[in-house]
Amino acid sequence: MEAAACEPGMAMSAFTKPSTARAWKERQQFVPGWPAIFINPFFFARRGLLQGLAEFFPRLKGEVLDVGCGSKPYAEFIPATRYFGVEIDTPRTRASFSADAYYDGRTLPVGDASFDAVLCSQVFEHVFTPEEFLREIHRVLRPGGVLLLTVPFAWDEHEQPHDFARYSSFGLCALLERAGFTIEAHRKSTADSRALFQLVNAYLYKVTHGRNRALNWVAMLGLMAPVNVLGLVFGALLPRNPDLYLDNIVLARKPGGAPR
Repeated sequence: MEAAACEPGMAMSAFTKPSTARAWKERQQFVPGWPAIFINPFFFARRGLLQGLAEFFPRLKGEVLDVGCGSKPYAEFIPATRYFGVEIDTPRTRASFSADAYYDGRTLPVGDASFDAVLCSQVFEHVFTPEEFLREIHRVLRPGGVLLLTVPFAWDEHEQPHDFARYSSFGLCALLERAGFTIEAHRKSTADSRALFQLVNAYLYKVTHGRNRALNWVAMLGLMAPVNVLGLVFGALLPRNPDLYLDNIVLARKPGGAPR
């Protein structure tokens, strides 16, 4: 669900070859450079998430399973010998995403101990039975395998009605440990005043975005881009606050075997 888990859907169809300009714009949604300040209303969320994930991408080696893969926006950064994406089985995901397999939301369609690493980004808040879900990921990991998990802490309701939870750092780590994982690292993305500006832009996007592309651009350039710029300024001036942040990023390991 990476393509649409945290923000309204922006996935690139697996069956549509976009123009160069469109492909660049799509890339700026998940791999935002500085120009994305002016075209991405979720600039701080997406950039902070990517920066947090990038620290741990080198740990995702061998055979890697991406659960809720969406359009596989991070595949290019992961040194996998095999990259396999799984999505929930719905007409929308079959039409829009790039999954290699689909599942029923309960049992992953892969064998026991069949992957060296699992990536699950911005999906966990959409899972109604989190402990069952984590046990299933634990099942498909080989001993010593790692899970790189991200989940929102501060964000609005989205993908309704399939938005079920927000997790503090303590609650998330407790769930992982209860499922048999060892926590190796935990990070908080955008833990400063930029989080406030991102929430403002999430609000503005929800109340202004519509079918009229011209008006969408007016709202982006006239409202949300200035908020992004202000967020950069105040983020540099004001101190960090580790208690208010956008996303949890956790690297966990399945015990046994050699650490990866």
